[in-house]
Amino acid sequence: MAPTLTIDFEAIFRMAPLGMCVSQNRRIITCNDAMAMMFGYSKEILIGESFLMLYPSSDEFERMGARIVPILNATGWYSDERIMKRSTQELFWCHVSGRSLHPEDPHAAGIWTFDDLSAKRSVSPEMTAREREIAALIVDGKTSKLIARQLELSPRTVEMYRANLMKKLNAASSSELINKLLRIAN
Repeated sequence: MAPTLTIDFEAIFRMAPLGMCVSQNRRIITCNDAMAMMFGYSKEILIGESFLMLYPSSDEFERMGARIVPILNATGWYSDERIMKRSTQELFWCHVSGRSLHPEDPHAAGIWTFDDLSAKRSVSPEMTAREREIAALIVDGKTSKLIARQLELSPRTVEMYRANLMKKLNAASSSELINKLLRIAN
């Protein structure tokens, strides 16, 4: 007979290789060491704070909060790649995934993971907040029409942002733009 294995879920959470946290109303209730290290804060500073401190701007925090609600309502979970901000103010690409613990109220409580993508993808500092948001959706393979619908913009406005991104990144085509957005950091 095999010995019974005792599973220490608290230790698993604390030592997980991905950043993890539990949230309540978009505030960090608890987080693991990997999350604190990734963002450059101590766990004590993060606990109790709003996710706002991890976003490049309050506009991006508000837009993301509004954007994920219908998706969480429909599926119970959410995942994307977005630009986040460290304690040093450095911006970096991060893969964020989460699940609502209360499907009837998506922001009430959730569990979230954060994976630092900065070793694979650099951030272009000259991008505006809206350009970063649209760039993340372009990288996800969304068309201008889908991006417009998701962000409640006109498709023409999204096309203007796409054109600005192409100019800033010196990309001659949409595929080159995606490749440049995905480029490996130095």
